[in-house]
Amino acid sequence: MDQSVAIQETLAEGEYCIIAVQGVLCEGDSRQSRLLGLIRCRLERGGQEHALFLYTHRRMAITGDDIALDQIVPVSRDFTLEEVSPDGELYILGSDVTVQLDTAELSLIFQLPFGSHTRMFLQELSRACPGFDPATPDPEFQWLSRYRCTQREPSLRSWNAAPGTRIGGGRYPSWDGLRIGGASAAGAGSLLFRGGALEQDSRRLEEVAGGDGTLGGRCGRGCEGRDEELEGAGTEMSAAGCPGRDSAGGSYLDDLRPNGKGLFVDQSSRGQDKPDSLLTRQNKSKSEITDMVRSSTITVSDKAHILTMKKFGLRNTLVKSHLVQKEEDYTYIQNFRFFVGTYNVNGQSPKECLQPWLSHCVQAPDVYCVGFQELDLSKEAFFFHDTPKEEEWFKAVSESLHPGAKYAKVKLIRLVGIMLLLYVKEEHAAHISQVEAETVGTGIMGRMGNKGGVAIRFQFHNTSVCVVNSHLAAHTEEYERRNQDYKDICSRMQFCQLDPSLAPLTISKHDVILWLGDLNYRIEELDVEKVKKLIEEKDFQTLYAYDQLKTQVAAKAVFEGFTEGKLTFQPTYKYDTGSDEWDTSEKCRAPAWCDRILWKGKNITQLSYQSHMALKTSDHKPVSSVFDIGVRIIKEDLYRKTLEKIVRSLDKMENANIPSVSLSKREFCFQNVKYMQLRIESFTIQNGQVPCQFEFINKPDEKSYCKQWLSANPSKGFLLPDSAIEIELELFVNKTTATKLNSGEDKIEDILVLHLERGKDYFLSVSGNYLPSCFGTPIHTLCYMREPISDLPLETVKELTGMPLCTEDEGSRLERPLEIPKELWIMVDYLYRNAIQQEDLFQQPGLRSEFERIRDCLDSGMIDTLNTLSISNHSVAEALLLFLESLPEPVICYSAYHNCLDCSGNYTASKQVISTLPTFHKNVFHYLMAFLQELLKNSAENHLDENILATIFGSLLLRNPAGHQKLEIVEKKKAQEFVHRFLGNSP
Repeated sequence: MDQSVAIQETLAEGEYCIIAVQGVLCEGDSRQSRLLGLIRCRLERGGQEHALFLYTHRRMAITGDDIALDQIVPVSRDFTLEEVSPDGELYILGSDVTVQLDTAELSLIFQLPFGSHTRMFLQELSRACPGFDPATPDPEFQWLSRYRCTQREPSLRSWNAAPGTRIGGGRYPSWDGLRIGGASAAGAGSLLFRGGALEQDSRRLEEVAGGDGTLGGRCGRGCEGRDEELEGAGTEMSAAGCPGRDSAGGSYLDDLRPNGKGLFVDQSSRGQDKPDSLLTRQNKSKSEITDMVRSSTITVSDKAHILTMKKFGLRNTLVKSHLVQKEEDYTYIQNFRFFVGTYNVNGQSPKECLQPWLSHCVQAPDVYCVGFQELDLSKEAFFFHDTPKEEEWFKAVSESLHPGAKYAKVKLIRLVGIMLLLYVKEEHAAHISQVEAETVGTGIMGRMGNKGGVAIRFQFHNTSVCVVNSHLAAHTEEYERRNQDYKDICSRMQFCQLDPSLAPLTISKHDVILWLGDLNYRIEELDVEKVKKLIEEKDFQTLYAYDQLKTQVAAKAVFEGFTEGKLTFQPTYKYDTGSDEWDTSEKCRAPAWCDRILWKGKNITQLSYQSHMALKTSDHKPVSSVFDIGVRIIKEDLYRKTLEKIVRSLDKMENANIPSVSLSKREFCFQNVKYMQLRIESFTIQNGQVPCQFEFINKPDEKSYCKQWLSANPSKGFLLPDSAIEIELELFVNKTTATKLNSGEDKIEDILVLHLERGKDYFLSVSGNYLPSCFGTPIHTLCYMREPISDLPLETVKELTGMPLCTEDEGSRLERPLEIPKELWIMVDYLYRNAIQQEDLFQQPGLRSEFERIRDCLDSGMIDTLNTLSISNHSVAEALLLFLESLPEPVICYSAYHNCLDCSGNYTASKQVISTLPTFHKNVFHYLMAFLQELLKNSAENHLDENILATIFGSLLLRNPAGHQKLEIVEKKKAQEFVHRFLGNSP
């Protein structure tokens, strides 16, 4: 979570919090959590100055009320920052970064969390340091006077801070003259930067923060998570998306030298200036930067890093391909012990020691993969991704790992209540590389994180491993929804590779896949008593025959190619909390094996698969499985010989050879494209006798190689001689592109340019037609469409869709409009009649196939068909939300957005803003509020409350105008408060 938002609320005009990071202030044996904010002040006379603000805080800082200013350190000329490590402390992968901050009058030691966010914080702080240029005036920090106590006169020589505030640093000592931290800790590390000049050791700066010097930020599809730093826990979370990476400068293998930590570093890169690409990456937004375990140090097995060195140039992908093909020539297989555990904790905090689950083995595992579901069931966790329980369970796990070994935390990733932790023995840390973490939400609207999956992928020696933790849809009858969740996770979970020319990795593209979680598959066709009787008789084999997961796997609907061990333990759900008794609540859930562990890959032997009845915190029991997994270990001498042989063979190739390919198809026609319906056309690229690298390139004056509704997968890659690759052209119309297609401003027409490196270009033609939909059509336009949109001539649809918003005031020229869109009325009326008491309405997703039927009914006006279709209430509710989300102009117009936020605390003023909306928008708003108030009258049955509905609809009815998205969390809460005012008051 971006906690700089909370700091920004407390600052004066002209002051800006560039970045904030959670840290721990170390004073002797004391450890106190602090929020560090780098503040920039633009001066009236020109120029700018910086200071480091330290805050005490409560839990995760969301608003300014959550923090209190404790200390200010001006970033002056004598400001320095240095990495330190106490004597005897072992360097381990994933450990916190300890830095010492020094000025003329002050010394502070902080522990900062390992990860890219810390790396970027240090980079921003280094750029904030003033230079030694004598022409540049000394910073004066006059702007800090506002933070002094009002009882004494301001003085630049002796700051007088407000109560509880210390100001110090440089020529401006702290108010109480206190020197914190005294001498530097033993074993000081290299100097990161000083106020007068930035040290040009970019390698070391990257290494301190735990990032890979060759890696950049994240961007692209699938951005569904966000970076969050825990109080003093040193954990890191991943943002969704793809890392943009740049090639590392350096030399060949002879330039690699041990760095004293069992790692190899590229000596030739030391002391070099930061590349321009790094400076570019530093300007990326915080949410785009990924957490990486690897530093700029590399191991011999880290082939991807070696192959991006300049010596290889464009041949790196060819080298890598040959290395993969000859892997058996330079590797051998060694078994490592993996512990895999899953636990649905039902929103509880840890109340008992986890060792009976995590440390039941005699032999200490080499790798721990620990997953949780329902970490936090609160609405704050669901809507704002904020939970203190992440830290609680992280600490509980860390304290319960096998006592026979020391472990390094490699990665923590969380999506709302789904959390995955990865640990390795300290001695294996140097052999972990290429760590990526991603999240996929499959909840309501296909992205809310109450259901979905998180995954961590990494390279262990020379074997790629992917660990997935998922929480699939609940309820016995929802097995199709569970199947869909699984498929969504598989298709949307993508990990970008170190080599940017290669397509992102999917889950299936790994040597070893470990899948764990609350999969929620139930026992069917047996009543509760029969299930319990079979359990009592320990007749698990008979009971397993009725297991939904077994049935769905047999039908090849899910987990094709995966293996699960024999179930020799009783079902793990549902128990009365704190006991081993089956559910005695009113619902009396039938026992089921909800919590499962499956695997896929070679050289995997399952040693145990069991539940742990001793733990009684939750209504689930934890499950564990221990594996011996064969990992490929590189023989360094053989690897070098193989690599050199490959390089020599490539050197012999004639550079003059021109690559040439043949395409199986060059024209693609997509007929009758519908809203949110994925369409795929494929073709094959067949290579000739010369290795080639291909890429779809931008046409002149265009920002992308194709239009927004189209993508090629993969969009670039390489081909060996006589090899082929299948390319899929994916067409998908969503809320971003639907409006222009509805209006005719855009058409299903495009030309793709396929470029061969050192070869010619090939042109591909894409054509088709789009069926206009009510989704993506403006409110006022729909009100003038008395007929279904599919029955109207295309020219009429284009004319009405292109009408400006003000047209509604000139209705005399047009047919009398409807007061609200008929499509909106159809959905709301359906829910009013059928779902007014539906539990979890607007919180549980529907089925994609049902949405498509609902969309077709709305576009064709087949109201009676909608009523006779066998569709769930949840699918209609989700369709309503998707309809509101697709509106090009939201219900509350963009022009009224800021007025609504400003008056969110005043109901009278809020009503006044709504009264100024265009008539159709005003009608829709009041209609929706009346419907939501009816839902609240049935809250005893549907379990909805004002906060839930205000949060869900606040972000749909009030949407940020383009380009104004700085204070996301604050604005999100104000939008929620605005809608809440109307839910709690009658119109």
